Amino acid sequence: MELYLWYKSVHIIAIIAWMAGMLYLPRLFVYHAAEQKGSKTSETFKVMEKRLLRYIMNPAMIASYIFGILVISQSTAYYMSSGWLHAKLTLVILLSATHGYFAKLTKDFASDNNKKTQKFFRTINEVPTLLMIIIVILVVVKPF
Repeated sequence: MELYLWYKSVHIIAIIAWMAGMLYLPRLFVYHAAEQKGSKTSETFKVMEKRLLRYIMNPAMIASYIFGILVISQSTAYYMSSGWLHAKLTLVILLSATHGYFAKLTKDFASDNNKKTQKFFRTINEVPTLLMIIIVILVVVKPF
């Protein structure tokens, strides 16, 4: 039980870090899309986006997965028979796909190939928020 609580704690910390990045990166994209390609501000955004993805979001996502698996491993029978967990894992896969898409967008900005508008980035900023809300409800309420 003691290890379970440590795994769960680190899992939650990693999720917080991952979600911070998932909420902040598209906001950077909103501002970056408004800048002229090659401008000093655009180049600064490129560095910020790359560092956020590489040093915060990627490690936090990996840690979320590792410690989530460790949490499940402490009570596999319970977790694998819980419908809410299967729904949560499906949404985590969607969140991970969104993360991958954000990584692609970061590369597009880095190579000055962004073709998306500020409005697009404002809209896509809501995807991780919506997924996070549903995931938290599933974990806390456990509706099925």
